[in-house]
Amino acid sequence: MESRFLGLAYLAPYIIGLLVFTMIPFLASLYLSFTDYNLMSRPVWTGLENFRDLLSDRTFKRSLNVTLIYVFLTVPLKLVFALFIAVILNYRLRAIGFFRTAYYVPSILGGSIAVAVLWRYIFADTGLVNMVLVTIGLDPVNWFGDPVNALFTITLLRTWQFGSAMVIFLAALQSVDKSLYEAAAIDGAGKWHSFFFITLPLITPVIFFNLIMQMVQAFQEFNGPYVITGGGPLRSTYLLPLYIYDEAFKNFNMGYASAIAWVLFVIIMVLTVAAFWSSKKWVYYAGDKRS
Repeated sequence: MESRFLGLAYLAPYIIGLLVFTMIPFLASLYLSFTDYNLMSRPVWTGLENFRDLLSDRTFKRSLNVTLIYVFLTVPLKLVFALFIAVILNYRLRAIGFFRTAYYVPSILGGSIAVAVLWRYIFADTGLVNMVLVTIGLDPVNWFGDPVNALFTITLLRTWQFGSAMVIFLAALQSVDKSLYEAAAIDGAGKWHSFFFITLPLITPVIFFNLIMQMVQAFQEFNGPYVITGGGPLRSTYLLPLYIYDEAFKNFNMGYASAIAWVLFVIIMVLTVAAFWSSKKWVYYAGDKRS
């Protein structure tokens, strides 16, 4: 009995944190999404009015479109780049420990405000990137003034933060049975065939895990667009988290912001369910007998 209470005592901080900082705000936002609440007075129940207003909200539609483009650009690029670097680091190279650490560091620092500010200066009109372009004889690029370039800039920042996905890919690559490669080599298979027909199928569970995690994180992106572009130009980088923030803390329309947040939550859930459904056709687990 004492050991049971001791175990609960160890779990208490996590349980309290989960309730206070996750579950209660989660349920509170659901209630507020059906209200008119300006942070100053009591919430007024309005039913589905906030969700009906979203249907005719051009800013919401524009922000949703930008968010989807951002996610479907960022996630594949990040996964491909993380897997590419993981494959390279899987070889026994000199000073490999240093390179693994160096490639992982951006995933720790990438979400910070300081790095976002640094990224803004790197891609400024007189920043490092344009200085390099001028040095090699090319014209400087207006990274933040053009909608396409601005979206590419924040997408590149997110892709640069590939360290966490890379480490997971690297662990998966190291767990692949080396005898499979030896057998394939005996049969005359080259490295490309071994990669596509042995490595990729065996690490599909890890690819699926990284896909879900990176997709959820991309939908929640805030720091980069907020600090680097502020959602501009022409709201070309105005992601839904920025719209939620503006409605909640600039326009003091917490009820409407909560409704947007719940729409975003539903979109993430639908795409996650779709990913799980599709995984039956392309994710292979140990002992899977599908041909």
